[in-house]
Parts: sequence; structure tokens; C-alpha cells
Amino acid sequence: MSFTSAQPEDRRQVTDARALRALAHPLRLALLNHLMAFGAQTASQCAEVVGSTASNCSYHLRSLARFGLVESVDPVDGRERPWRSTATGLQFGHTDDPALAFGIGSAERMLVEKQIDDEATLTRRAVAQRDELPEAWRDATMLSGYALRLTPAELRDLGERLDALIRPYIGLTRDDAPEDADVVALHLNAYLHPDAVRP
Repeated sequence: MSFTSAQPEDRRQVTDARALRALAHPLRLALLNHLMAFGAQTASQCAEVVGSTASNCSYHLRSLARFGLVESVDPVDGRERPWRSTATGLQFGHTDDPALAFGIGSAERMLVEKQIDDEATLTRRAVAQRDELPEAWRDATMLSGYALRLTPAELRDLGERLDALIRPYIGLTRDDAPEDADVVALHLNAYLHPDAVRP
């Protein structure tokens, strides 16, 4: 799938408790993730991917629009109106307001757990379909794990450098993609190993 026009980069920090609550609905999160991966889509196109109806997707897209997370765009053919993500990436949580910190922290944990589950499901689907891929895509696929020994400062630096390498390839913002480019899922997780936590 090719994008017709690149969006300006907008990695949004979501700290509004109501927006986090809206994203806590699994279908809304699936819709937003789909739009961020594939660009503008109609409610009918989204419904095919997320396993729902077009009317249900329309309802949840309108809900996301109330929080500025998606917007409708002019239809290309004058028929059904497509929706697109207003952000090219999201970050959750981190507020200095102690009154909101607990609620935002709880919502962030729930969203992160959902993201982990969704990434695992997506990876399993990719592995199951691997033999059906063209050889070039099979050879390029990476499923790697590493055990690193880092300080917190080194981990932050590594994350920033990886982010800088990856950012030019984000589908919604890339306007120079070759004709044979397609949507690739890339998930990076780095954290202190739970078994390494000392009292």
C-alpha cells in the first residue's frame, strides 16, 4: 500500500484521562493503530481489518475524533469519507499533577498491556504466514532478542539513537518511499530485566 501524501510528524503525548479512557476500548485502539499503519481508510475498510461492522467503526472513529486523535478527510471519489490519524505516534502518561498521576498510570499500564498482547498476536500471524511471503521479504524479516548490559543513561541514549534511525521510515510521514515499499511492523522494547531487579 502506498500513501498518497505524507503527514508532518506529530508524536503526541496523551495525558488527558478522558482520551486515555477512549483509547482503553480495544476496538478504538485497533482502529487508531490501523490508521497509523496504513494511512487514511474508510470505516468500511477498517471494519474488514478489525473484524467489526462499518457502522460500529464509524461510531468509534467519531469518538476518537472528539479527542482529536483522528479526523475525517475529503473522499477521493465523493463517496464514503475516509478517516486518518492526526498523530504519527503516541506516548502515554507522565504527568506532574499528582491528582491525575494514579489514573493516568493505571490507564497507561492497561494500554501498554494491550499493546504487548496486540504485538504478540501480530508477530504470531507474521510467523504463520512467513512461508507464503516472497523470498526477499522472508530474508529481510528479523525476530531478534538481546540481553544487553547497560546503565540507565546508556539505555536512554540507545533508545534515542534507534529512534533517530527509524523515524525517517515512518509510513505516515515518509514521502520518498520506493515503489516496492510496503508496511512493516517494527516493535522495540527495552527495559530492566525483571529478574535483575534488586531490592
